[in-house]
Amino acid sequence: MFTISIDPIIFNIGHFAVRWYGVILMIAMGIGIWLTAREAEHKGFKKDDIYDAAVWIIVGGIIGARLFHVLDQWSAAYAANPVSVFYIWEGGLAIWGAVTGGLITTALISWKRGWRLPALLDAGAPGLVLAQAIGRIACIITGDAVGKQTSGPFGFAYTSSNAVVPQLGVYYTPMPVYEIIANLVIFTVLWQLRKRNWADGRLFLVYLTLYSLERFFLAFTSSYRIIAFGLTQSQIVAMFGFAIGIALLTWMTRKLQSAA
Repeated sequence: MFTISIDPIIFNIGHFAVRWYGVILMIAMGIGIWLTAREAEHKGFKKDDIYDAAVWIIVGGIIGARLFHVLDQWSAAYAANPVSVFYIWEGGLAIWGAVTGGLITTALISWKRGWRLPALLDAGAPGLVLAQAIGRIACIITGDAVGKQTSGPFGFAYTSSNAVVPQLGVYYTPMPVYEIIANLVIFTVLWQLRKRNWADGRLFLVYLTLYSLERFFLAFTSSYRIIAFGLTQSQIVAMFGFAIGIALLTWMTRKLQSAA
């Protein structure tokens, strides 16, 4: 059992607080974009074009991440003070929302610029899941996305009044730690599979399938709100993600077999 005493706020500039959450997310996104640009260059894209598009993809991802989170937590956290919807620096970004928003933005940019979307998604898959792993470090510091209360053997308790946890001094299941480990495993798998001469889009579908499985099972340790059938928003979205990933992978495999 561990006690987290780090203050989520690094320092204040007037009424504005510089938080570990924002700093770590920027680092995570920077690494993810750099790796995506590197992989995309191998597929015939220009690095400068990727860096230019990344700005809009990040914006789309943040909007999607905040929208998913707010919809899930509206009655519990935002109905009484709607303006707090815009306080993203305090935490509260849903991973599935980020993936969805970023994917929609990527599709629109690819359509406008005539890019091969499946190839671009393959280039981005390893960087995306690595960024997701790094980003969860922010959740450990802030207390965001902790799981249910636990009596051991592994749990985190928080002492800072700025931590985003239901109650200070209480041990919670460290779900972000489990997700970091799972994401790093997925990254390792994708990093090896990217060397194969696969059809465009297949590597991203492997990411989608594996990540959906991870999110579905890890959510059982979370304290997320149940919305239907005893499942959380994250689990329901994960079920759709897994079904889409498996269906498209099966279709691609059969198409390649019939063409052989």
